[in-house]
Amino acid sequence: MALIQIKDLTKTYVVGDQHVHALRKVSLDIKSGEFVTIVGPSGSGKSTFMHILGCLDRPNSGSYILNGRDVSKLSKDELARVRNSTIGFVFQSFNLLPRTSAIENVELPLLYNGNKYTPAERKKKAVAALAAVGLAARGHHHPNQLSGGQQQRVAIARALMSEPPIILADEPTGNLDTRTSIEVMEIFQQLQRDRGITVIVITHEHQIAEYGTRIISFRDGRIVSDLPNSYARLAAEELEQLPVPASEVA
Repeated sequence: MALIQIKDLTKTYVVGDQHVHALRKVSLDIKSGEFVTIVGPSGSGKSTFMHILGCLDRPNSGSYILNGRDVSKLSKDELARVRNSTIGFVFQSFNLLPRTSAIENVELPLLYNGNKYTPAERKKKAVAALAAVGLAARGHHHPNQLSGGQQQRVAIARALMSEPPIILADEPTGNLDTRTSIEVMEIFQQLQRDRGITVIVITHEHQIAEYGTRIISFRDGRIVSDLPNSYARLAAEELEQLPVPASEVA
């Protein structure tokens, strides 16, 4: 059975006296361990779809089965519990607390688990998560002491803290340069390859979409193509071909 099963998903917003049809009977399945990229221009419906996938919004009609459970009709509190246990979020703007160290930012999801973890256990998991994204030595730095790429790595580490089966990333490279964007996509590829995490990346950039093993294109609230990407770009190989930045030359 697929990890995610979407059937006839419809979402309409009322803006003044206008009805905006953001999603029009969208249907798809996503298997566990896939790396799916969802691409489309502004207004195509991909952001609305992301919010529903992330249990941040509910459809007007249709069903959303997540790991065997219909989450499209859950209460706000139930949706919050699903988000906390099942989905790790990565956003374009990083969403880090500015006066808080990287370690403390990464610890945040575990604070919502009550007393499940002691402070020492939270810190240990946060240090391990930062190490997994190559920031073991930056744990005590604050966001203003980190580059944009490093801040996004902290955000990815934070998303891993609840050990979710799904990472949902909304325009994760939107504020990054080319090299840093490739580095971030390499991390996502590693998580999918080495940990079996289902990675779903929302993007308007077709070059970024090509890092996924399956590309879904949206337009006007509908899926216009859904194709396997047998020749997905390998971020590690592309990084090797890029010149080393002058700041990193000894």
